[in-house]
Amino acid sequence: MSETYRTVEARAQADFEVKGSEFVGHVAPAESVAEAEAFVDEVRAAYADATHNVPAYRVPAEGGDMLREWSSDDGEPTGSAGKPALNVLVQRDLRNVVAVVTRYYGGVNLGVGGLARAYARGVSDAVDAAGVVEERPHERVAVTVDYDDSGTVRGILESEGVDFEAAYEERVSFDVRVPVAEADALRDRLRSATGGRVELG
Repeated sequence: MSETYRTVEARAQADFEVKGSEFVGHVAPAESVAEAEAFVDEVRAAYADATHNVPAYRVPAEGGDMLREWSSDDGEPTGSAGKPALNVLVQRDLRNVVAVVTRYYGGVNLGVGGLARAYARGVSDAVDAAGVVEERPHERVAVTVDYDDSGTVRGILESEGVDFEAAYEERVSFDVRVPVAEADALRDRLRSATGGRVELG
Protein backbone atom coordinates (compact mmCIF):
# COMPACT_ATOMS: atom_id res chain seq x y z
CA MET A 1 0.00 0.00 0.00
CA SER A 2 2.98 2.34 -0.29
CA GLU A 3 2.19 3.13 -3.93
CA THR A 4 0.78 6.53 -4.75
CA TYR A 5 -2.88 7.14 -5.48
CA ARG A 6 -4.94 10.00 -6.89
CA THR A 7 -7.22 12.09 -4.70
CA VAL A 8 -8.59 15.63 -4.50
CA GLU A 9 -6.22 18.30 -3.25
CA ALA A 10 -8.70 20.12 -1.04
CA ARG A 11 -12.36 20.72 -0.33
CA ALA A 12 -14.22 22.39 -3.15
CA GLN A 13 -17.67 22.90 -4.58
CA ALA A 14 -19.25 23.73 -7.92
CA ASP A 15 -22.80 24.71 -8.75
CA PHE A 16 -24.92 24.79 -11.90
CA GLU A 17 -28.54 24.69 -12.96
CA VAL A 18 -30.46 22.19 -15.10
CA LYS A 19 -34.04 23.06 -16.13
CA GLY A 20 -34.63 25.06 -12.97
CA SER A 21 -33.07 22.55 -10.57
CA GLU A 22 -30.02 23.88 -8.79
CA PHE A 23 -27.17 21.42 -8.21
CA VAL A 24 -24.18 21.95 -5.89
CA GLY A 25 -21.35 19.42 -5.99
CA HIS A 26 -19.09 19.13 -2.94
CA VAL A 27 -15.88 17.09 -2.61
CA ALA A 28 -13.30 16.60 0.13
CA PRO A 29 -10.33 14.36 0.88
CA ALA A 30 -11.17 11.65 3.44
CA GLU A 31 -8.89 8.99 4.89
CA SER A 32 -11.49 6.80 6.57
CA VAL A 33 -15.17 5.87 6.51
CA ALA A 34 -15.65 7.99 9.65
CA GLU A 35 -14.12 11.07 7.97
CA ALA A 36 -16.26 10.53 4.87
CA GLU A 37 -19.44 10.10 6.91
CA ALA A 38 -18.63 13.25 8.91
CA PHE A 39 -18.34 15.27 5.68
CA VAL A 40 -21.65 13.86 4.40
CA ASP A 41 -23.33 14.81 7.70
CA GLU A 42 -21.79 18.29 7.54
CA VAL A 43 -23.12 18.94 4.02
CA ARG A 44 -26.55 17.54 4.92
CA ALA A 45 -26.72 19.88 7.91
CA ALA A 46 -25.58 22.90 5.89
CA TYR A 47 -28.07 22.15 3.09
CA ALA A 48 -30.88 20.75 5.22
CA ASP A 49 -33.44 22.65 3.10
CA ALA A 50 -32.33 20.90 -0.13
CA THR A 51 -34.54 18.33 -1.87
CA HIS A 52 -31.71 15.76 -2.00
CA ASN A 53 -28.12 15.43 -0.74
CA VAL A 54 -26.62 12.49 -2.65
CA PRO A 55 -23.38 11.07 -1.17
CA ALA A 56 -20.65 8.87 -2.67
CA TYR A 57 -17.23 7.94 -1.38
CA ARG A 58 -14.19 5.72 -1.98
CA VAL A 59 -12.10 5.38 1.17
CA PRO A 60 -9.98 2.70 2.87
CA ALA A 61 -12.11 0.12 4.68
CA GLU A 62 -11.52 -0.17 8.41
CA GLY A 63 -8.25 -1.94 9.19
CA GLY A 64 -7.26 -3.04 5.73
CA ASP A 65 -6.07 -2.29 2.23
CA MET A 66 -9.54 -2.84 0.78
CA LEU A 67 -11.40 0.13 -0.64
CA ARG A 68 -14.91 0.82 0.59
CA GLU A 69 -17.12 2.24 -2.15
CA TRP A 70 -20.52 3.54 -1.12
CA SER A 71 -23.27 5.77 -2.48
CA SER A 72 -26.94 6.51 -1.90
CA ASP A 73 -29.70 7.87 -4.14
CA ASP A 74 -31.14 9.80 -1.16
CA GLY A 75 -34.70 9.58 -2.43
CA GLU A 76 -34.00 9.98 -6.14
CA PRO A 77 -35.09 7.11 -8.45
CA THR A 78 -32.94 4.00 -7.94
CA GLY A 79 -29.66 4.18 -9.85
CA SER A 80 -30.18 7.76 -11.04
CA ALA A 81 -27.99 9.61 -8.53
CA GLY A 82 -25.63 7.77 -6.18
CA LYS A 83 -24.21 5.34 -8.73
CA PRO A 84 -23.49 8.00 -11.40
CA ALA A 85 -21.83 10.12 -8.68
CA LEU A 86 -19.67 7.19 -7.52
CA ASN A 87 -18.83 6.24 -11.11
CA VAL A 88 -17.08 9.58 -11.62
CA LEU A 89 -14.74 8.80 -8.71
CA VAL A 90 -14.09 5.31 -10.13
CA GLN A 91 -13.56 6.47 -13.72
CA ARG A 92 -11.19 9.23 -12.65
CA ASP A 93 -9.33 6.72 -10.44
CA LEU A 94 -9.78 8.78 -7.28
CA ARG A 95 -9.69 7.35 -3.76
CA ASN A 96 -9.64 8.70 -0.22
CA VAL A 97 -12.34 11.05 -1.42
CA VAL A 98 -15.95 11.86 -0.54
CA ALA A 99 -18.52 13.68 -2.65
CA VAL A 100 -22.03 14.99 -2.00
CA VAL A 101 -24.26 16.48 -4.68
CA THR A 102 -27.01 18.75 -3.37
CA ARG A 103 -30.16 19.31 -5.44
CA TYR A 104 -32.85 21.93 -5.08
CA TYR A 105 -35.79 20.71 -7.17
CA GLY A 106 -36.86 23.24 -9.79
CA GLY A 107 -40.26 21.86 -10.76
CA VAL A 108 -39.25 19.97 -13.91
CA ASN A 109 -38.60 16.21 -13.79
CA LEU A 110 -35.27 15.44 -15.46
CA GLY A 111 -35.84 11.70 -15.99
CA VAL A 112 -33.36 9.03 -14.94
CA GLY A 113 -30.89 9.88 -17.73
CA GLY A 114 -31.02 13.60 -17.00
CA LEU A 115 -30.55 13.00 -13.29
CA ALA A 116 -27.63 10.65 -13.90
CA ARG A 117 -25.89 13.24 -16.07
CA ALA A 118 -26.53 16.03 -13.55
CA TYR A 119 -25.26 14.07 -10.53
CA ALA A 120 -22.19 12.91 -12.45
CA ARG A 121 -21.50 16.49 -13.50
CA GLY A 122 -21.88 17.67 -9.90
CA VAL A 123 -19.05 15.40 -8.79
CA SER A 124 -16.92 16.00 -11.88
CA ASP A 125 -17.15 19.81 -11.68
CA ALA A 126 -16.34 19.78 -7.95
CA VAL A 127 -13.32 17.52 -8.55
CA ASP A 128 -12.11 19.90 -11.26
CA ALA A 129 -12.52 22.82 -8.83
CA ALA A 130 -10.59 20.96 -6.11
CA GLY A 131 -7.75 19.77 -8.31
CA VAL A 132 -6.29 16.25 -8.30
CA VAL A 133 -3.01 15.30 -6.62
CA GLU A 134 -0.83 12.21 -6.34
CA GLU A 135 -0.74 11.20 -2.69
CA ARG A 136 0.91 8.46 -0.66
CA PRO A 137 -1.00 6.42 1.92
CA HIS A 138 -0.74 8.04 5.35
CA GLU A 139 -1.52 6.86 8.82
CA ARG A 140 -2.14 8.68 12.08
CA VAL A 141 0.26 8.23 14.97
CA ALA A 142 -0.68 9.44 18.46
CA VAL A 143 2.40 10.57 20.39
CA THR A 144 2.21 11.42 24.12
CA VAL A 145 5.10 12.66 26.27
CA ASP A 146 5.84 14.64 29.41
CA TYR A 147 6.71 18.32 29.00
CA ASP A 148 10.43 17.56 29.42
CA ASP A 149 10.45 15.58 26.17
CA SER A 150 7.97 17.68 24.21
CA GLY A 151 10.60 19.99 22.68
CA THR A 152 12.61 17.01 21.46
CA VAL A 153 9.54 15.38 19.91
CA ARG A 154 8.38 18.61 18.30
CA GLY A 155 11.84 19.17 16.82
CA ILE A 156 11.87 15.68 15.28
CA LEU A 157 8.39 16.10 13.80
CA GLU A 158 9.32 19.46 12.32
CA SER A 159 12.57 18.10 10.86
CA GLU A 160 10.68 15.19 9.29
CA GLY A 161 8.25 17.64 7.67
CA VAL A 162 5.16 15.70 8.76
CA ASP A 163 1.78 17.28 9.53
CA PHE A 164 0.90 17.32 13.21
CA GLU A 165 -1.23 19.04 15.82
CA ALA A 166 -0.09 19.44 19.41
CA ALA A 167 -2.23 19.65 22.55
CA TYR A 168 -0.64 20.87 25.79
CA GLU A 169 -2.55 19.50 28.77
CA GLU A 170 -1.27 17.49 31.75
CA ARG A 171 1.04 15.91 29.25
CA VAL A 172 1.73 16.86 25.65
CA SER A 173 0.05 14.90 22.88
CA PHE A 174 0.78 15.12 19.19
CA ASP A 175 -1.58 13.90 16.48
CA VAL A 176 0.78 13.08 13.62
CA ARG A 177 -0.05 12.31 9.98
CA VAL A 178 2.83 10.39 8.45
CA PRO A 179 3.31 8.41 5.21
CA VAL A 180 2.77 4.71 5.94
CA ALA A 181 6.17 3.86 4.48
CA GLU A 182 7.92 6.18 6.99
CA ALA A 183 5.82 5.54 10.10
CA ASP A 184 7.92 2.78 11.69
CA ALA A 185 11.16 4.73 11.23
CA LEU A 186 9.56 7.77 12.86
CA ARG A 187 8.39 5.69 15.84
CA ASP A 188 11.92 4.27 16.26
CA ARG A 189 13.45 7.74 16.11
CA LEU A 190 11.03 9.11 18.73
CA ARG A 191 11.68 6.14 21.04
CA SER A 192 15.45 6.49 20.88
CA ALA A 193 15.38 10.31 21.23
CA THR A 194 13.28 10.09 24.42
CA GLY A 195 14.97 7.02 25.89
CA GLY A 196 11.77 5.05 25.41
CA ARG A 197 9.66 7.47 27.45
CA VAL A 198 7.35 8.32 24.54
CA GLU A 199 3.90 6.72 24.36
CA LEU A 200 2.87 5.79 20.84
CA GLY A 201 -0.62 4.89 19.68
